[in-house]
Amino acid sequence: MTALHTHPDHAESARRAVSLIFLVNGAFFATWAVNIPGLRDALTLSEAQIGGALLAIGLGALITMPLTGGWTARYGSGPVTRVAVVMCMLSLAVPFLVPNYLGLVLTLTLLGAANGSLDVAMNAQGVTVEQTLKRPVLSRLHAYFSLGGVLGAGLGTLLVGRVPMLTHVLLVVGVTTLAGILAGRFLMPDQPVAATSAKETSPQPSRRRVGISSAALLLGLLCFLGMLSEGANYDWAALYFRDILKQEGGSAGIGYTAFVVTMTLGRWFGDQARGRLGDEAIVRVGSAVTALGLGLALLAQGPVFAAFGFALSGLGLSNVVPVLYGAAGHALAGRGIAQVATIGYGGFLLGPPLIGFVAQHAGLRAALGVALAGALLVALLGGGAFALLRRRAATAQVHPAGAEGPAS
Repeated sequence: MTALHTHPDHAESARRAVSLIFLVNGAFFATWAVNIPGLRDALTLSEAQIGGALLAIGLGALITMPLTGGWTARYGSGPVTRVAVVMCMLSLAVPFLVPNYLGLVLTLTLLGAANGSLDVAMNAQGVTVEQTLKRPVLSRLHAYFSLGGVLGAGLGTLLVGRVPMLTHVLLVVGVTTLAGILAGRFLMPDQPVAATSAKETSPQPSRRRVGISSAALLLGLLCFLGMLSEGANYDWAALYFRDILKQEGGSAGIGYTAFVVTMTLGRWFGDQARGRLGDEAIVRVGSAVTALGLGLALLAQGPVFAAFGFALSGLGLSNVVPVLYGAAGHALAGRGIAQVATIGYGGFLLGPPLIGFVAQHAGLRAALGVALAGALLVALLGGGAFALLRRRAATAQVHPAGAEGPAS
């Protein structure tokens, strides 16, 4: 039944193709980020307006993420990824063509919607490749996203201020769209899910109408906490070095750089670690390492130990979200990834303002303690989440006609 879909050469081609899609998605985000100051100046926006515009990206993603789960279930992750990557790359140009703030908010909502759909679809395709190859690949895929961010930021460093902003953006749009179209040709069909579909439509219709299982809810909560901690490191490491440790100029970026480097390296080698240690250990031990690293950073009185702490934090967090996405995909299919990703994305949306609020009233050290607490909760609750997935798998094997979804 699956012989046409599981040829090793086809699966390897699909792995390389989806790796390229993750790479261009990282370059897409970096290109947007390095041009925010130029766009702010071009439209004479306030900091509050920039904050509102950035929120529009997240809200757009939250609209399409749950919808994409249904699209991947109906059409397959390959076709949805092909469409989403082109729409996502093209959407990058539109905010740089609008004349006012309202246009910016609307176009950034569109950008976020396209990116949210791509996020779910390409991760679902990654799970399909992983299932076919019968070895972990998701961590390396997320490493390609990080690498794309490095390449996009490097190109931005070369071009921003030297060429017109729109020229830079259109160059990236052209290259990434072409790459996305070429990569889309090599994506593979999803594993057959006919049995899953039958299960979903007959034995427990009322629960399915509610729309989310306890497993998806718990994995989504862990993803939320993981993304909250990840976003805190990204958004506040440089400010911590500048405001708390009194580092000036380029030295203020040491903690952020340490975090990003170990995050990328951890994802690059994460699949080997997953194969040896297992997904549960990666999530629980990784989150504990993150909490330890943040604790060291918050107790440090100088930049060296603080940078070491942020490096540990990046290493620990590097594979938490990819593994949770993979667990959702294997146990709950594309719709599960969509649900977990949607809940998790809230961590990116709510985390920065929450930490900012706490920082304003209790100081930045206390605020980053929120991220530390989130990492500890992932370490503590992760065992329960994976135990629930194991029970689902056992139930599916004993009562295959009444299980909620495919076992992993």
